[in-house]
Amino acid sequence: MGIEVLAPFAVLVLAWALLSGALRRREVTGPLVFVAAGALLANDAWGPFPVNIETASVHTLAEITLALVLFTDAARINLRNLRRHATLPLRLLLVGFPLTLLLGLGAAVLILSDLPWELALLVAAALAPTDAALSAQVIGDRRVPGRLRIAVNVESGLNDGLVTPVVTLAVALAATTLGVGSLERTGPGGALLELGLGVLVGGGFGLLGAWGVTASARRGWAEPGALPIGTLATGVAAFSVSLSLSGNGFVAAFVGGLVFGLVVDREQGDEHELTELAELGGELMTLVVWFLFGAALVPIALEHLSLATVGYALLSLTVVRMLPVVLALVGTGLPRRDVLFLGWFGPRGLASVVFALLAVESLGESEPVTSAVATIATTVMLSVLLHGGSAGPVAARYGVRDDVHVRARASRLGPPHGRR
Repeated sequence: MGIEVLAPFAVLVLAWALLSGALRRREVTGPLVFVAAGALLANDAWGPFPVNIETASVHTLAEITLALVLFTDAARINLRNLRRHATLPLRLLLVGFPLTLLLGLGAAVLILSDLPWELALLVAAALAPTDAALSAQVIGDRRVPGRLRIAVNVESGLNDGLVTPVVTLAVALAATTLGVGSLERTGPGGALLELGLGVLVGGGFGLLGAWGVTASARRGWAEPGALPIGTLATGVAAFSVSLSLSGNGFVAAFVGGLVFGLVVDREQGDEHELTELAELGGELMTLVVWFLFGAALVPIALEHLSLATVGYALLSLTVVRMLPVVLALVGTGLPRRDVLFLGWFGPRGLASVVFALLAVESLGESEPVTSAVATIATTVMLSVLLHGGSAGPVAARYGVRDDVHVRARASRLGPPHGRR
């Protein structure tokens, strides 16, 4: 993305920052704005600021963004304090998530019959993780019960890291089948080696960063506001060092965030402040990725639009997501509307976009690969529209229900004492 694209993008970010609240109240989300802007301004066919998907800087920006999001999402989840709210997230991650992956693979093999099964696995894995950013309005809306907001937040914070090894394996298998890439870096063996290195490097830097930040905070070594820089540097170091050692940078960032969040002393200063800088950087770069998605992947989705891609996208957002959630929550005693809420709010977003770009970078742009990428892009595009537009109304329905229950209870109890 050159300087000629940076200028309109910077103006767009400024406008969004000033108007985001007003637009969100009208169900217009940030991803929707930046996807539309990218498609209109930067598509390679006729946009005034075209972006080439094959440019190395595009892939680098997308990968660094996902790494930051993986690190911060994992680091800000306090695993120690999650115990009393762990039932729903654990069921969604340990039962619902694997079932979603298997059901998505089965649907891809049946519907996308022209794809080899390795690319079908890639499509299923890329679309398995959820994105909290597209449900941010729900997560931050206190009309929605806290246990549901925590479940959505924790699930989306962890499942993109959990699926990364599956995506890596799928890309390696597809590279072997399609005969692309260097032989020593493809195949299951190479993928497992990358994952192992990622775990070791990420765990090491997460531990080192957490110890360093905690010691500095206790002894007053750091200047005010400097510790968040250390947190950001921990995530970037885990990602970049892992890549330099031919490890998996995404796994390193995710594991580094988990270890950092588990080891760091959260009593030293403001808990949110430690990850605030990394979160802000991730949020800004996420807008960049949505802009690139609109510029580079939406045209691919539209060009390869078919009954198969649209059909799979709709299934992925409904049955493939909702059925596993229903099965995972059997026996929890949740009301039906809560189960349906958790089943519906599984939006596909940043991780899916980056995995699609990774597939293009690693596998090229042959017809099967392009078809798989188009399916992923179509699903994400529909998710931006449907989940972004429904977040506010669904949260409002919880508020309406609660108001009805409060009024009904008040009518049964009668007026307050002293007003009879």
